[in-house]
Amino acid sequence: MNQTSLAAAQVIVSIIPIVGIVMGAVVVFFYLLWSYKRTSLLIKAGLYQKGDFDLLSFSLLAGILLFCVGLTLTVFLAIFHGYGFGLMGGLIPLSIGIGLLIYYRIRHGSRAS
Repeated sequence: MNQTSLAAAQVIVSIIPIVGIVMGAVVVFFYLLWSYKRTSLLIKAGLYQKGDFDLLSFSLLAGILLFCVGLTLTVFLAIFHGYGFGLMGGLIPLSIGIGLLIYYRIRHGSRAS
């Protein structure tokens, strides 16, 4: 009796992530479908306006956030787990954040000139 309940629990625990991923994929699919239909109807009606996206502000915000998260993770992992491949979990966002901040600095400098 105990073995069957344990096996049933393992099956349920392994099915839950699969169902969650499928449900999430369905939600994303319908969002993309409805967004496409909405945009195409707005274009046909002549009411479509392209949204503005400020890449410079986005790169600054994302760069600061990734730099801070990456620095915190790098320091934490270096202190508690030492130097190894686990440190990459902090170095990757740190380097992406530094790259975005460098991009912001280059673009902001060229825009000011």
